Amino acid sequence: MSTFPSPDSETAPQPRWMESIYERLAEDDDGRVCKGISEEACRRAPGSFFHTLAANTLTSIGDRLGSAKTTLPWLLGHLGAPAWISSLLVPVRESGSMLPQILIGAWVRRKPVRKGVWVLGSLIQGACLGGIALTVTAVEGLAAGLLVLALLTVFSLARGACSVAYKDVLGKTIPKSRRGRLAGWISAVSGLGAMGAGLLFSFASGADSRLPYIFLPLGGGLLFLAASGFYGRIREEPGETGGGANGVAEALAKLSILRDDPPFRRFVIGRALAMGSGLAAPFYVTLARGDLGSAAAFLGIFIAIEGLAGLVSAPVWGRWADRSSRLVFATAGGMAGIMSVTTAAWAWLSPPAEAARWFYPAAFFVLGVAHAGVRLGRKTYLVDMAEGNKRTDYVAVSNTVIGALLLFSGLVGAVASVFSVPGALLLFGLAGVAGAVLGLGWKEVSEDR
Repeated sequence: MSTFPSPDSETAPQPRWMESIYERLAEDDDGRVCKGISEEACRRAPGSFFHTLAANTLTSIGDRLGSAKTTLPWLLGHLGAPAWISSLLVPVRESGSMLPQILIGAWVRRKPVRKGVWVLGSLIQGACLGGIALTVTAVEGLAAGLLVLALLTVFSLARGACSVAYKDVLGKTIPKSRRGRLAGWISAVSGLGAMGAGLLFSFASGADSRLPYIFLPLGGGLLFLAASGFYGRIREEPGETGGGANGVAEALAKLSILRDDPPFRRFVIGRALAMGSGLAAPFYVTLARGDLGSAAAFLGIFIAIEGLAGLVSAPVWGRWADRSSRLVFATAGGMAGIMSVTTAAWAWLSPPAEAARWFYPAAFFVLGVAHAGVRLGRKTYLVDMAEGNKRTDYVAVSNTVIGALLLFSGLVGAVASVFSVPGALLLFGLAGVAGAVLGLGWKEVSEDR
């Protein structure tokens, strides 16, 4: 019977069941594809594929259970926290994981084996979600809101470290033309898990109890802890450690990549314009709550819809991304932009409540499908457009710049929503369409065979 190979063993064979999973999910049954990685890493690709799939599926489900877009606002409302704290959740969650990455990237480059960074980050994120669950049991009002915001900040910083390490480990362990498929399956399986959790919550949301609000972050935290065990079993070869000096001066110097590398600069601009695919979600929920009422009852439904969107779309986006991540980004970005413009127009027209009952869930589903494509497209594009330490620089600079813009855009969106929620959606939608047009002009970097 096949057993798990020891992480320290260089000659242990891959278990046959891992080979089978890899052949089916990566569609690699006609001879091992070894683009962009060493021969030894290619031999280990089935194990790397499985452990990466398992770890990132668990963290993706956990992330959705503690989502700053849906779960945490409802949770804080249940605890009586001030509304202004909820408006800061998404900007802190997204920008907090990106802003420090140009410094984190320099630290990661000094480590020849970088999976440990991801493992530590996953443990910290799990502990933060556990802390949020504990907050629900013991704290209320302003104190609860501030504590959740502080834990979310630490969670986001840890997520930033995981993001830098993940892309670099992925580039060393998974063949170039199989990375999009892997990301697609991660999104699909995690979508199924999130959908199930959302449906369970929707049945319990009517009860006047804190139990459902404890279950979501606590369950998410446990999933992050389990994920660290899977990721630690990836057999990563030591890589380059050059360029690992740290400090603010060197971090700022890396921003020169934006000036000196036109294809990368166009990528960052397009990604920035497409940010609305993620930032728009709370505005969809706000409009639905205003038209349909019973906000708590819709929490589970929206979590389930988001999971369903990833389940049905991510494998398609992932397979397409291996052929052309540029077109995936452009198509999905355009879809998200058009949907946001349509939703803004719908809100302004004030259609009957009966029509709103089907429109908002459908619109949120389309947005979820589009956002999955935007994420898969730009992630696969970024990993494929660079090799070695250049990839780490690209990830760090891109995420740092986008993090700053996310914080600014989130604050602008919050202010705009005070005057007009549909107006904020319209801004995000038009920017998304512009980003899709720009993405069509990106250089093609994906390969498949």
